[in-house]
Amino acid sequence: MRHLKRGRKFHRKKGQRRAFLRNLVNDFIKAGKIETTEARAKSVRPIVERLVTIAKRGTLASRRLILSRVRSKIVAEKLMRDLGAHYAERAGGYTRITKLGKSRKRDGSYLVTLEFI
Repeated sequence: MRHLKRGRKFHRKKGQRRAFLRNLVNDFIKAGKIETTEARAKSVRPIVERLVTIAKRGTLASRRLILSRVRSKIVAEKLMRDLGAHYAERAGGYTRITKLGKSRKRDGSYLVTLEFI
């Protein structure tokens, strides 16, 4: 039984899953909006929201922490300069998941749009 087990595995091992989620987070922050499956969006959302909250502090330590998590200077810079300043007054809830009402043909996964508010 999976009682009290958190997170989704996406049929991947731990290292592959971490890299997969990191790449999704990087793509989402670069683009500002992505179309993906519902399960992926729900897994990426808390990671991105934590990163934006860290970026709001604006300190050198927060910059280094973000860089250690996303491993992309472009994404870290965008988080610190643009998103951190944009959501400085907001207490949380920086992203929105919108169901598209369609599914992928090959596996029937429901598609959603993940975007910044």
